[in-house]
Amino acid sequence: MATIPIIIKHGGKRYDVELDPTSTGETLKYQLFSLTGVEPDRQKVLVKGGLKDDTPLSSLKAKPGQTIMMMGTPSGGQDALSKPKEAVKFLEDMTEAEVAQQAGATPAGLQNLGNTCYLNSTLQTLRGIPELQEELLKYKPSGLGGSNLAGLSSLGLGGLDSSRDIAASLRDLFKQMSQTQEGIPPMMFLNALRTAYPQFAQQDRNGHGYAQQDAEEAWSQIVNQLRNKLTITDGAESSGHSSFVDKYLAGQFSSITECDDPAAKELGEEPNKSSDVFLKLDCHIGKDTNHLQDGIMAGLQEQIEKHSPTLDRNALYTKRSRIARLPQYLTVHFVRFFWKRETQKKAKIMRKVTFPAELDVVEFCTDQLREQLVPVRDKVREIRKDEVDIERSRKRQRLALDREEQQKKNEAEGGASESLEPMQKKTTVEETKDKKSEKKSDKDGDTEMEEDFKTDAQYEEEKNAAIKAAKLELQELLKQNGSSDSGTNKSGLYELRGVITHQGASADSGHYTAYVKQQPRKVDDAQTGSKRREEENSNKWWWFNDDKVTEVEAEKIETLSGGGESHSALILLYRAIELPTLD
Repeated sequence: MATIPIIIKHGGKRYDVELDPTSTGETLKYQLFSLTGVEPDRQKVLVKGGLKDDTPLSSLKAKPGQTIMMMGTPSGGQDALSKPKEAVKFLEDMTEAEVAQQAGATPAGLQNLGNTCYLNSTLQTLRGIPELQEELLKYKPSGLGGSNLAGLSSLGLGGLDSSRDIAASLRDLFKQMSQTQEGIPPMMFLNALRTAYPQFAQQDRNGHGYAQQDAEEAWSQIVNQLRNKLTITDGAESSGHSSFVDKYLAGQFSSITECDDPAAKELGEEPNKSSDVFLKLDCHIGKDTNHLQDGIMAGLQEQIEKHSPTLDRNALYTKRSRIARLPQYLTVHFVRFFWKRETQKKAKIMRKVTFPAELDVVEFCTDQLREQLVPVRDKVREIRKDEVDIERSRKRQRLALDREEQQKKNEAEGGASESLEPMQKKTTVEETKDKKSEKKSDKDGDTEMEEDFKTDAQYEEEKNAAIKAAKLELQELLKQNGSSDSGTNKSGLYELRGVITHQGASADSGHYTAYVKQQPRKVDDAQTGSKRREEENSNKWWWFNDDKVTEVEAEKIETLSGGGESHSALILLYRAIELPTLD
């Protein structure tokens, strides 16, 4: 269908517009936006029934040369449309590194160098820790001081230090990965890992290259190396942490070890109290383990055999642990592999064990830590509930406005009752009856009392005030706890950020992959004017299958609970939830 030339009159100016009858009101609005600078949602086009985004332009029945009035001003005044501070750059003109660093760009994969999927999945999950990437950029091997080799390596050019130093080679690898969307071979890092830990250089029993390894062992060895090498360089922490791992990834147990033999107690043997650092929580899987919390609780109690000084012989002891410090990042390991003597292999426990997207660990903590966490956790949940209530109120307002606009449109067209659906007609009639009955007096001649209902706007205003008050209370609670350690979790709530999975029947075979949640971005909330974290990609994850990288929905993560030889979670990486702020 041919376009129709019309004239749009706005602000004393006339604009020639080609109207396409096959398109909708949204298309015309963006045409007018390009001509007048008035955003589509601020435009008021004076046509019968109003111009909505889904209005067919053919329904306007415009004539060639017809003049249509438009009202509205750009947000921020006439200067809102100014020349960009930076020149627009198209993807075709960007370098590979610039494209890789764009928001939403597919991240780089890692090539499989022969049974190295265990390493690739581990590295991709570690790369999902932004603080680690930032700290690695500052890392300079202490052994080389200010030598030229150290300088070359810090520029991502490698060097002798990268071939020996796991932290330096990880820094260089992550830098390479940030500059491409292709799959790259992690050769330098693999060499550094095998130099530090020869077990990862073991040959396959069948003589076909290198043997498959356990991703959990690779994770633990890499984290231990980073704990020794990567020190905090952004100033001293009040808690005294000097290691990046100790600050962000390490928790602390408070444990009591007690002899099970009643004779030891009768002889006066006292329980032994101890404090231990942990880098991961173990989820032990037994015949009654169905959920992650069950396995973690089982892992906090263990039986050990050791010498009893009072009995002067070996005896069984029970060690009960509780968490005294929660790290910002919590690693949970499903203990799925055990040594099977008859096959001389690590066999896999196939049992299905579910795990949550948000993990509450308060029940695993000491009484002292629990007293600090519970008020903060409950206040966070209160704020969340009020925010959900406000969002529901806004939806109700939008629906009410839509109904009101539809009713006005129907009345303007002279056929309100004919165009309404049967249920809408019934609602309209009932509302009319209610309004009439409210105006009538009762039999005694007394006028009925009118109930004072709150409008949605009043309700939202009250809720906003309640949220602000709750946030102030939350800040006061955090001050009372007095912890300035930014590397801890202050609410006891964690959100799932990464999953390493294993497919197969044993640790010596099968295949490892990793799922990493896409990072959210902070944006302005146009309605409240406050800063909030916009979870645009809250349901999007990256699936790293060696050099193949795919975007998947959050529902996929729910299928990784196990129950067979298919992909099942082996390592979970949780991050402390972001606490609400007053900003």
